[in-house]
Amino acid sequence: MFTDEHARDVPAGSGLGSSSTLVVAMLAVYKEWLNLPLGEYELAHTAYAIEREEAGLQGGQQDQYAASFGGFNFMEFGDQTHVLVNPLRIKDWVVSELEASLLLFYTGKSRASAEIIEEQTRNVQEKNSSAVEAMHRIKQEAYRMKECLLRGDFKKLHEVLRSSWESKKLMASKITNDRIERLYTSALDARAYCAKISGAGGGGFMMFLCDPMQKDKVCSALRAVADEGTVYGCHFTNVGAQAWKTH
Repeated sequence: MFTDEHARDVPAGSGLGSSSTLVVAMLAVYKEWLNLPLGEYELAHTAYAIEREEAGLQGGQQDQYAASFGGFNFMEFGDQTHVLVNPLRIKDWVVSELEASLLLFYTGKSRASAEIIEEQTRNVQEKNSSAVEAMHRIKQEAYRMKECLLRGDFKKLHEVLRSSWESKKLMASKITNDRIERLYTSALDARAYCAKISGAGGGGFMMFLCDPMQKDKVCSALRAVADEGTVYGCHFTNVGAQAWKTH
C-alpha cells in the first residue's frame, strides 16, 4: 500500500538534491513493485523527465544520476539525453579522510533554487562574459577535483574547492549573500580549509572541509554567526536508491 506520507532527514530547499532523490526513490519503489526493467540510467532519466519536463522545475540532471547510481562518479553530460556516469575507484583511506574532514552546516534559511537557476540560464543566453567564463572554470575544476580524489591530494583539493566557490559566485547575483559570506569567513578564521554552498546557493547547506581535530572549533564559529544553524555529519555510500519487498 502507498500513502502520501514520506520522511526526510533534511529540510526542504536544502541544496542537497533531496527533491530529485525523492523522485528517484519513488521510481525505485515502482520498479520493484511492478518488476519494471529499469537500470540506473533509466531511473535517473525518468526522474529528470518528471521533474524538469513534466513538472517544469528548473535545474540540472546531476542530482537524479547521483541518487540513482550512488558512490563517487565523474559525470559527463552531452547534448539532449546523452549522459555517461564513470565510477571512480577512490581509495578507502581517501573516503575515510573525507568523511572525517567534511562538515555540513544548515544555515537555517531554506531557499527556492528556481530564481537563481533562471538567472544563471539567462546570463548564459545573454552571453554574460563573467558568468560564462565562471562556468568554464568550474568545468575545468571538476577535472582537477577528480584527479585530486584519485590521487588523495587533499591540499590541492582544498585549493580547487576554494577556486570553485569563487567562480560559482559569479554565475548569478543571489548565489551568495552577507550571511553566507560571514559564515564562510568565520569558518576559515576558525581554520577550516575551504567551503562552498551546496546546490544552487542562496541558503540551505554549506559544505566545509577542515582538520578533524578542528571541527568543534569550526562548529562553534558557525553557530556564533547563525545560532539557529544545525551541524550534520556525513557518510558516503557506494549504492544508489534501493527498494525491496517486505515479507
